[in-house]
Amino acid sequence: MNEIDATARRWLRCYRPRPAATVRLVCFPHATGSAPFYRGWAGELPDGVELLAVQYPGRLDRIGEPPVTAMPMLADMIAEVLAPRRDLPVALFGHSMGAAVAYEVARRLERWHREPLAHLFVSGRPAPCHHRPGSKHLGPDDDLWAELRRLGGTDPAALDNPQLRAALLPTLRADYRLVESYRPVLGERLATPVSALVGDADTEATVDEVAAWAGYTRAAFDLTVFAGDHFYLVPHRAKVLAGVIRSLGLP
Repeated sequence: MNEIDATARRWLRCYRPRPAATVRLVCFPHATGSAPFYRGWAGELPDGVELLAVQYPGRLDRIGEPPVTAMPMLADMIAEVLAPRRDLPVALFGHSMGAAVAYEVARRLERWHREPLAHLFVSGRPAPCHHRPGSKHLGPDDDLWAELRRLGGTDPAALDNPQLRAALLPTLRADYRLVESYRPVLGERLATPVSALVGDADTEATVDEVAAWAGYTRAAFDLTVFAGDHFYLVPHRAKVLAGVIRSLGLP
């Protein structure tokens, strides 16, 4: 296995290879999230779509690696892994923190290859002009853990497990540092079409804040609002995937 393949295996998980794929969908997890969040999606996509889920450092099988706490560094590293994999059209899907990472990766791939991606899907994340820096990553462990509980998306029983808390807190703090110290470039438009998705009761990203992603593409834009909170995409997975398939122009 050559060096490029070894690096790709660290960063990308392919749960169901699709030899007949005509597009690759690269999925980016939320803060403290990991690649298996998207495992169930792989089997529900048509044969024309091969899903690759990003595995950030500092979790699961990469728990021994330090998390990346600077957005430019993380986006550079992932873009370098994806650049050789553009033999097929590439679409990116990111939720919450993952949407910001996917956007930054899209910017880099467009700049390097001087052509648009197949699509960018941004979920549960305000547009860059509404980005809110913060300092939660500097706060006490209890406050940070309470924030994870407030957002949902994690089994409440698991959150009461002291071993899990000890394992996850460093990654949680690192991810919050990455997001809260992020300084997006404003006024730059992608050539890639963008679809924005949001829950109507999301306290982290209002519908208006997510709709503002329209200002970050020169290509087509659409907004879909679901009933639900920050993790609306869990109960509405079938509808989310139907929208992804439709946006990619697949039957």
